[in-house]
Amino acid sequence: MNRSDVLIIGAGPTGLVLALWLSRQGVKVRILDQTAGPGTTSRALAVQARTLELYRQLDLTQAILDQGHRVPAANLWVKGEQAAHLPLSSIGADLTPYPFLEIYPQDQHEQLLIERLERFGVTVERQTELLSFTDHGHLVSAQLRGADGQEETCQAFYLAGCDGARSTVRKTLGIDFPGGTYQQVFYVADVDAQGPALNGELHADLDEADFLAVFPLAGEGRARLIGTVRDERAEHAETLKFEDVSRRAMDSLKVQVDRVNWFSTYRVHHRVAERFFSGRAFLLGDAAHVHSPAGGQGMNTGIGDAINLAWKLAAVLSGKAEEHLLATYEFERIEFARRLVATTDRVFSFITADGPIANLLRTRLAPLLIPKVTAVEAAREFLFRTVSQITLNYRDMPLSCGSAGHVHGGDRLPWAHGAVIDNFASLDYLGWQVHVYGVTSDALRAWCAERQLPLTVFDWETAHQAAGLARNGFYLLRPDTYVALAEKSADPKVMERYFEERKIAL
Repeated sequence: MNRSDVLIIGAGPTGLVLALWLSRQGVKVRILDQTAGPGTTSRALAVQARTLELYRQLDLTQAILDQGHRVPAANLWVKGEQAAHLPLSSIGADLTPYPFLEIYPQDQHEQLLIERLERFGVTVERQTELLSFTDHGHLVSAQLRGADGQEETCQAFYLAGCDGARSTVRKTLGIDFPGGTYQQVFYVADVDAQGPALNGELHADLDEADFLAVFPLAGEGRARLIGTVRDERAEHAETLKFEDVSRRAMDSLKVQVDRVNWFSTYRVHHRVAERFFSGRAFLLGDAAHVHSPAGGQGMNTGIGDAINLAWKLAAVLSGKAEEHLLATYEFERIEFARRLVATTDRVFSFITADGPIANLLRTRLAPLLIPKVTAVEAAREFLFRTVSQITLNYRDMPLSCGSAGHVHGGDRLPWAHGAVIDNFASLDYLGWQVHVYGVTSDALRAWCAERQLPLTVFDWETAHQAAGLARNGFYLLRPDTYVALAEKSADPKVMERYFEERKIAL
């Protein structure tokens, strides 16, 4: 009988990242997908700054930067005129090494992940379907049907449902997926085009016309158009062609399309599963949450799910943590998913709502308010932090403890850099580690050395103070680089107590 540590259902970015992170930690995985091959077209484009930071752990970041397209700014248009310009590169320059939006289409993204996964001897089993599974308490047995139509039973200690919005895993578990479906129909078109909106930046139209966003792709004049169809044509979305789409928004953005490379339509849902796990089965990505594409958050959130769960599964499977650690996956990810769906729902409703009041807000009020709001540095920074996901934190949750400076347990470690210092340099390490800014005690050094816990001591710099870090305390970082424990003292007993209380071994 085929047996693995973790059986992963679904080989989109979420499933592939989970398989890659687990394989890197020595976990035996099996990953399968119903499709005959990876996608050749894609809707997901945006790779946010936080994802790029996390990808450093598996040396993925530079490959994406080399192959993708950096978007340095975003623009909002109203009635054919540019109403606001957001220079992402200057807003986020002191917040992250990646102060931009990286455009890297999902089909390319998946291919990169597949190639990296194959280095660990793991290949995606294509045209393989999960028929059913049973959780026996100590392991999971699953019934599969392969490409040749033959059925087999396999076993795994854990099952990961990365199988999309129609998840077989979620349905088998009987977990509700409350929410709804927007009435608007979306279209996606990969085009070669001309015009001022084809300058390598992101452009979005806020108008009485159908919503339209222009995402630049690598290569001159290449772009992805994402828009809505809101009139009677939406009733026949499955038969729509690009020629049927209204040109009002394109004319407003002065987009002249020369060639359409591919085109598709789809409806958008906003739903969050009531649970993210049951027994030994987990839900990740679109199987757990779906929402509007506002802000380019979907794929990044699924990747965040995978990285959060991967280190916890590895710890439990290696005997370094007890199974209750896995429950923190739901604690940490479900609240973020709920907030994200609520936020993107409000944004999406604003930009797509019909009626005279909605049109008045978009075309009269928004052009007046948006430039004023975005002129305020704090507002620009808040917007960048939110969209880039660097503001995501796990404060006040079971694995988060303490505070030092402006940093709390559960926070993303702030980036502090200078001419010769960069406190993110050690974050390519996949495991627990400790940061100290200033000086520390011999006792802390000895405690870390005895347990082979990497300790990095940075000479105190003004950049550390500017980032909100505390002098001479310490920060215990989880394997996913979030702060587990922030402590003002240099007493190793505080760290020892942290691990003992959570029954985690190094």
